[in-house]
Amino acid sequence: MRFIYFMLAALCLLIVLSYQAHAEQRITYFYDGDTVKIQDAEKTYKLRLNHIDAPERNQIFGKKSRRALMKLCQNAAIQVSINGIDKYHRQLGDLYCNQQDAGSFMLKNGYAWFYPHYSNKSNLAALEASARKNKLGLWQNENPTPPWVWRHLLQQKVSAF
Repeated sequence: MRFIYFMLAALCLLIVLSYQAHAEQRITYFYDGDTVKIQDAEKTYKLRLNHIDAPERNQIFGKKSRRALMKLCQNAAIQVSINGIDKYHRQLGDLYCNQQDAGSFMLKNGYAWFYPHYSNKSNLAALEASARKNKLGLWQNENPTPPWVWRHLLQQKVSAF
C-alpha cells in the first residue's frame, strides 16, 4: 500500500514539475509562419513546426502568415512537444498556444501548406483542402507558390551569379 502512495506522490510531483516547465516557456521571436524562438527555464532554441510549411518572410503572403502565428501565440500559454532536429539544427515539434495546435490553425486558416514530404497526418491535409476550397488566406491567390518551390527558385537565382 505504501508503494502505491509513493507512486501517486511521485506522479503528482512529476505533473507539477511538468506544468511549471511549460509555464516558464515563452516565444521570444517569430521568424515566419512556421518557425519561432522559444525560451524556457534552461535554454533558448528555434522550433520548426511539424507538418506545415509557411511562406518565407520575403515571399508573397509571408508577412501575413507570420502575423497570423504571432496573433495566435504572442503572450499565450504555450506547450511544446519536440520530436526531432532538422538539418539546420532547429528543434522539430508541435506548438500549442492556449491549447490550440498552431500547425492546425495555420492550415485551417490558409496561412501554410501541409507538408506531406515530412508528415502523413491526413487530417491536416484535409484542413489545407478546406482552406483551399474556401479561398482562405493564401488560397485567395489563384496559384500561390509553395515555399519549397520559392526557396528552390531563389537558390537557382543566387547560384546563377
